[in-house]
Amino acid sequence: MLVALIMALVVVGSLVFHFLSPWRPTQIASNWGFIDDTLSLTFIVTTIGFVAVILFMSYCLYRFRHQSGRRSTYEPENRRLELLLGGITTLAVILLLAPGLSVWGSFITPPEGAMEVEAVGAQWSWSFRLPGADNQFGATDVRFIDAANALGVNPADPKGRDDLIISNGELHLPEGKPVKVLLRSIDVLHDFYVPELRAKMDLVPGMETYFWFTPTKTGQFEILCVAYCGIGHAQMRGALFIDSESDYRNWLAAQKSFAQLRKTEAF
Repeated sequence: MLVALIMALVVVGSLVFHFLSPWRPTQIASNWGFIDDTLSLTFIVTTIGFVAVILFMSYCLYRFRHQSGRRSTYEPENRRLELLLGGITTLAVILLLAPGLSVWGSFITPPEGAMEVEAVGAQWSWSFRLPGADNQFGATDVRFIDAANALGVNPADPKGRDDLIISNGELHLPEGKPVKVLLRSIDVLHDFYVPELRAKMDLVPGMETYFWFTPTKTGQFEILCVAYCGIGHAQMRGALFIDSESDYRNWLAAQKSFAQLRKTEAF
């Protein structure tokens, strides 16, 4: 009897904690409200399952508790019950997975004309590259990485000479324009994450991953690495600034190209 009561109180306490908790997602600053909706649906489905299972167990503990003179019956199979539980479980799994698959398909399908930005992770800092006037990235290779070329841009590729290199961990983007973020790791597994954008993706050594988003609010946001990448993992942070069009153009004009940086290093 006591255990049944405690289990029922666990359900009540969990629901009260959820609805009164001060911890909520950060205010969204991108087009990915679908991700919030999918998370909400997940909470609803799992909450229904949690409440139903725990209260049913509590009921069984009370209803079928030991009583003098009562005998239990043995029922190894109940086809109707199995079909009911199997059907409910199947429906719950579909509700959990189908929206996520749909959102994932959109998450990795950038719109035509989206501007491209490359984010490069290395223990333990963020660097960025933007295409120059030709709107094309130059080729890269780890063999070209050195103190003067941290991103490994191929010096012989003319497409890379006007690429803009940002090595201070601060990236600026214009408000309201879709952005395709190309992700590359120099060393180990990293993960690019901006909570307000609801956007994250692994950086896998030896391959290029990507995702896209449209920033919807100006402001400064923190770029985090959320894949444990070594002793300096907690310090691997960058800054994302979402600017008005004019502010973004002013910032862009102040950045140096790969060719300019190479010329500076030569002196």
